[in-house]
Amino acid sequence: MKNIVSLIFAGIIGGFVAFGIADYRANANDEVIAPSNQEAYSVLTGNRDYTLAPPNFVDASSKAKPAVVHIKSAESKGAAQQRYNKQRQQRRSDPWGDFFNFGGGDFFGGGFHRQQGSGSGVILTKDGYVVTNNHVVGFADDILVTLDDGRELKAKKVGTDPKTDLAVLKIEGSNLPYLGYGNSDDVEVGEWVLAVGNPFDYLRSTVTAGIVGALGRDIDVIKNKDAHEEFIQTDAAINPGNSGGALVNTRGELIGINTAIATPTGVYAGYSFAIPSNLVQTIVKEIIANPDPEPTAMDAKPAGNAQLGLQVANVEDLLNSEEDIDLSTSEGVYVEAVGNRSSAQFAGILPGDVIVRFDKSPVKDFVDLKKALSSVNIGDTRNVEVIRNGKRKTIPVRFRNGL
Repeated sequence: MKNIVSLIFAGIIGGFVAFGIADYRANANDEVIAPSNQEAYSVLTGNRDYTLAPPNFVDASSKAKPAVVHIKSAESKGAAQQRYNKQRQQRRSDPWGDFFNFGGGDFFGGGFHRQQGSGSGVILTKDGYVVTNNHVVGFADDILVTLDDGRELKAKKVGTDPKTDLAVLKIEGSNLPYLGYGNSDDVEVGEWVLAVGNPFDYLRSTVTAGIVGALGRDIDVIKNKDAHEEFIQTDAAINPGNSGGALVNTRGELIGINTAIATPTGVYAGYSFAIPSNLVQTIVKEIIANPDPEPTAMDAKPAGNAQLGLQVANVEDLLNSEEDIDLSTSEGVYVEAVGNRSSAQFAGILPGDVIVRFDKSPVKDFVDLKKALSSVNIGDTRNVEVIRNGKRKTIPVRFRNGL
């Protein structure tokens, strides 16, 4: 009986001891997790003002989207012709240049194309100043801006800065939605950011998110000898059409202008680049304070824009060569080939003709012919005198656009 009582007593004592140990361990665990979740998170983040919840971009998006616009840019016919003429003048110092350049229709007697493009922009002021990339509008004099609410407004180009790939436009309006600058010097690697723009031209007002991957990137993408690059690198998805759009922080402040992507395919591959807002702000102020001059009426009117559409050689050069050609003259310009559907072909100039006079001006060599053509415009008719089979022949040439 005594043994039974001893065993019961021992069991009771053991139970109390076991309960005490378990209670101690529970209290010990409580002490380990005693700091609040926010305190523990603060230890991990260095007491920065972040929240435990996943990032919510609704407020930032609602601030940024109304201020980001779609831009459609084009070169007018007059501007395209003027640009083309300048290119022709640069090449015509080489008499072989026109014949061997097949890129712009030069051989075909004056053909040219109008440059077109599209992208995004950011309204910076309520009275309508818009920043975008130079490569979106630098070539254009016909620019249409579409707001987030669907309104379409004509834009005037205030000025451009090719070395930073920035440009400023002006649209007419008041109380327009606009985006305020953030301080790009405060941006840190790992920070959440949003890209807002119009990828592929048709996905209007698109928002994507990512983090800052690097700062101060120089990727040699701006093709200018004085280029200035210090891009913010992110993995927020941007594509063609996003150029000129906004990079914003989680407070909806503009911290960059999306400009480029690093890609082997031409579309987003994980790396995007934006011009920092502090640089943007400086350049924008300079452009607004010193806008590009207005084109004059003389600038707008293309001059000397007509071409014959010939491959030629100087008679003097041929006589000094070993080629056995009976030219019946020691001076002039020998026609080696005539461009298809060119002004010369329509007029009846043939390979083997030697041009010796253009209207009242004698033509001794290619320089004389180039000088005579410099005052001719599309639609003009000029008399071209040639020697053909030893006989002189005057051919009226009506100058037309290349087809």
